[in-house]
Amino acid sequence: MLSESSQKNEIVSCVRQFWLGLLILLLGLLVGLPAARVSAQSAPSAPAPAPLNSSSYQGSVPTGEVSAQPLDLTLDEAIQRGLRYNLGAILSTTQASGVRGQRLSQLQTLLPTVDASWKWSVQQVDLAALGLRVPGFPTIVGPFGYTDLRANFSWAAVDVNSLRNYLAARHNFNAAQLSAEDARQMVVLTVGNAYLVVLADESLVTAAESQVATSKVSLDQAVNQHQAGTAPLLDELRARVDYQTLQQQLIVDQNALEKDRLALARTIGVPLAQKFNLVDKVPFAPFDQLDIDAAIRQAHANRKDLAAMVEQTSAAKEQRKAATADRFPTLKTDVDYGLIGVNFGTSHGTVDASGTLSVPVFKEFGLRGEAEQAQSQLDTQTAELSDKNAQVDADVRDALLDIASAQQQVEVARSSVDLANEALSEAQQRYAAGVSDNLPVHQAEQSVAVANNQYVSSLYRHNLAKLSLARSLGAAENYKSYLGGK
Repeated sequence: MLSESSQKNEIVSCVRQFWLGLLILLLGLLVGLPAARVSAQSAPSAPAPAPLNSSSYQGSVPTGEVSAQPLDLTLDEAIQRGLRYNLGAILSTTQASGVRGQRLSQLQTLLPTVDASWKWSVQQVDLAALGLRVPGFPTIVGPFGYTDLRANFSWAAVDVNSLRNYLAARHNFNAAQLSAEDARQMVVLTVGNAYLVVLADESLVTAAESQVATSKVSLDQAVNQHQAGTAPLLDELRARVDYQTLQQQLIVDQNALEKDRLALARTIGVPLAQKFNLVDKVPFAPFDQLDIDAAIRQAHANRKDLAAMVEQTSAAKEQRKAATADRFPTLKTDVDYGLIGVNFGTSHGTVDASGTLSVPVFKEFGLRGEAEQAQSQLDTQTAELSDKNAQVDADVRDALLDIASAQQQVEVARSSVDLANEALSEAQQRYAAGVSDNLPVHQAEQSVAVANNQYVSSLYRHNLAKLSLARSLGAAENYKSYLGGK
């Protein structure tokens, strides 16, 4: 039986061995032995993330301090802010990062893994507590201990399923990157549309203010003539109704302008309390008709969303092959080497190497189920890709039709505004001369209001159609070439 001093010496010796073993383990980690185990088991490739909802592009991450000085904002500055702070652009980037992590995880299943471990054990056993009482044999055994420092090497040398899943993950990663690039196109279209809406609202407010001022002149004229006895009370009442109606429309237009300013600020990350002025006015610029066939070829070559769907279809093909590869045998090798002993001075190397060949024998229903699911996903992706190709054609044709139609509407509306203003001036002169009552003035003012609204709306639709064409061609970031005419 060991004395108390001998037991203390043994414990001190084991503690020293513990710290020595810990030092050796840390040195092993520094030369490349990973301390965390990464499973080499085959795992199905995660699908690419779903496309972002259009509402994601209406939000942003507000950035910057609110200044008392209004911010002068050009269309280019608004779009650049949108590309940095729009929620859709940010989410698409984070999704691409997540898919990249999935690709790296899938890659690890093809690579060997090395795990390092160190075990230090000190034991003291009470044999009497275990029911062992041997005459002449001590009831307390120990303390005694050992150290075990080892590394484990594991590698799935032949695993076709993991290889196919990795290829699918790589295609999904490419699709996520392309989707992030396409998100920039959507940001340009969303921010550009919000900018154009605010410009249209400002034009409507300006036109409404002008109409209110004109109506006030007509009202004063009717009041004066009624007081002079040269016009009936009906003329004054009609003029007053027109004036108040236009005032109400002005209030509605001003409210719409402020709400659309908030919507623009939301898309580009400007604090909602920050005042800003729009510098660019985007005047009307005719757009020459493009060759439809050349435009469609350009769209098929440049559209990132179409390229992303091609990658997703390729990923579905690899996953279908991976489902078939589940029937193939796999070969895995494991090597375990370590040093074990009472201490490192007396330790001895041990090794355990094995190779495992696995062949599925009775998994028919599971294998068929996986194959049918993968085939269903592939068929779905193939159908969606075919529809996407047709959608690209339709987007280009729709945009060109909208441009041609809106361009004609702008020209007609501009002529209508001129004619309505001329008719209003003629009616006011006739009323001032006492030739007629103010009913023609009332009708002419309504015609001016309608003509101005039609002109502003058609101009907005024309510029939006040109932005949509740039998006449909995959060239939204080159929007200046389209808004400025060609």
